[in-house]
Amino acid sequence: MKSLIHVARQFRDDENGAAMVEYSILIGIIAAASIVAIIAIGGWVGSQFTGLCAKLSGTGIGSAGTGTGACSTAG
Repeated sequence: MKSLIHVARQFRDDENGAAMVEYSILIGIIAAASIVAIIAIGGWVGSQFTGLCAKLSGTGIGSAGTGTGACSTAG
């Protein structure tokens, strides 16, 4: 009986499980924030390249004779 009480007290005092859950939640929050940041930066970079392509296709590369004058938007 004493060993059962000892095991129950040891289980109650053990905080490793709670710490593991806290760290798991923290890692999940960091991963979600990282994914959101990567998607946002990717969208911004894509729009910057699209704007640059539109500006160059109107006045630049083709008339200078160094290219076709058209930007590829495949991707």
